[in-house]
Amino acid sequence: MNVGNFGEFGVISRISRRLPQGAGVLLGPGDDAAVVAAPDGRVVVSTDLLVEGNHFRRDWSTPYDVGRKAAAQNLADVAAMGARPTSLVVGLSMPADLPVDWVDGLADGLREECALVGASVVGGDLARADLVVIGVTALGDLAGSPPVTRSGARPGQVVAVAGRLGYSAAGLALLGSGGKAPESGPLAAAVEGHRRPRPPYAQGPEAARLGAVAMLDVSDGLLQDLGHIAGASGVRVILDPDAFEVAEPVLAAAEELGADPLDWVLGGGEDHALVAVFPSAVRLPPEWRIVGRIETGEGVLVTGRDEGPRGWDHFQ
Repeated sequence: MNVGNFGEFGVISRISRRLPQGAGVLLGPGDDAAVVAAPDGRVVVSTDLLVEGNHFRRDWSTPYDVGRKAAAQNLADVAAMGARPTSLVVGLSMPADLPVDWVDGLADGLREECALVGASVVGGDLARADLVVIGVTALGDLAGSPPVTRSGARPGQVVAVAGRLGYSAAGLALLGSGGKAPESGPLAAAVEGHRRPRPPYAQGPEAARLGAVAMLDVSDGLLQDLGHIAGASGVRVILDPDAFEVAEPVLAAAEELGADPLDWVLGGGEDHALVAVFPSAVRLPPEWRIVGRIETGEGVLVTGRDEGPRGWDHFQ
């Protein structure tokens, strides 16, 4: 059975039954718009697109994987502002011959990733298209705190990372190498990291409480994304390559493919780690690793390292 057999409203009904609503949802799917509580009086909003063949491949990822990834990259953006994610709205375009159980799996993935932060999928829209395209808008609550933007970094402060780096790029390289996807061991963990990122959601609001002055989600590569902080703040970011802990799955993939694992750590995207700038006097919990500092100047430099991959740009 495919989505064409069910029709638009049959698919909407089918999806809605798979999506429970949390306490912060005052009115969920079924009307022209949802109503979500905003206790803070301000709403953090972010949106992203996932395009088949660009952000995911149906032969490499299950629909459940795609749902987890679609939710994760948007929920991480909200966390990077120091906010708590509350809800998602999802737009989905797809071919009429797409199996309806693919849509079921997508909805399950969205639901399970949202459950990690107590958020809900509160509505969306469907359309027919030649490819699967998923548009996700995430909402969040600041709980009385100011948003942590990209423009607060100043010389003398430190740069720290929470979460995993290099997994997604390593997994993508393995999938693209033409061999059979590994089913166990470190290589399988790298592939899993590409299919289902693990953002450190709780560390976004925690960083805000600790006094983070700038923060963002690492979606396009650490160097690329830190360039946004450097540009918005008018400073230079200096990274110490020896400060990074390269995980075993990333090292194993690099050995398998003859690659430099630090290229994936510094330039690989879609791990959705958080990188933040803190005053130097702040004592950071173990979830945060200091990897660099802020100086006067501009751009992002890696000490003692030649220029490598900078990250992802959709139009280059």
